[in-house]
Amino acid sequence: MEELISSAKDYKDELYKQLARVGKCLSSDKRLEILNLLSHGPKTVEKLAQDTGMNVANVSRHLQVLNDSRLVKFTKKGTYAIYSLADPSVTDFLYSLWRIGENQLSDIDRIKEDFLGHMEGLYTLKMDEVYQKLKGGNVVLIDLRPTEEYEAGHIEGAVSVPMEKLDLYLQELPRDKEIVAYCRGKVCAYSAIAAQKMKEEGFIAYRMEESIYEWQKYLELKH
Repeated sequence: MEELISSAKDYKDELYKQLARVGKCLSSDKRLEILNLLSHGPKTVEKLAQDTGMNVANVSRHLQVLNDSRLVKFTKKGTYAIYSLADPSVTDFLYSLWRIGENQLSDIDRIKEDFLGHMEGLYTLKMDEVYQKLKGGNVVLIDLRPTEEYEAGHIEGAVSVPMEKLDLYLQELPRDKEIVAYCRGKVCAYSAIAAQKMKEEGFIAYRMEESIYEWQKYLELKH
């Protein structure tokens, strides 16, 4: 019996060590950012470097840690390595982590308030409100993410308006409809910036804070 108990302890310890591999690799804010970016679609090392503001060498080192922990995978296309999340459950985990952070860390609310508090008249729609407006047909939903992320998956009916091209698209957006902007979710400020910009240009504009992932989960519960 004592031998079995000792064996059970070793079994437990080894499993915790394996789980700790995941925990250790998530101790970097930049690796969390990379995972969030990959949740919106596959990307090259060069694209990740551009989006995170890191150099290619640093991104490669972070990707190696994530790959060693089996959170990402990659394929080769010519001379490029294209990375993606290893499994959809990684996205589920990222959003669980965000919810825990929101619930337990008051600094998150403070950071959001510091950034959004000075945007006068900015209104954030709940997903229920966006859903009802889309059903009514008198709203344009714009996706501010890069074109390749939009093509990898987007909310049905959304129009691709990459953030860097917003000023150009403003000339084409209908002024007789409300505009709702969404981006990469709660860690992305573009939806707030875009909605504020459109309001200043005379549009009736709102932001949706949630990402396409949260929208899909919302629809699953609704149906």
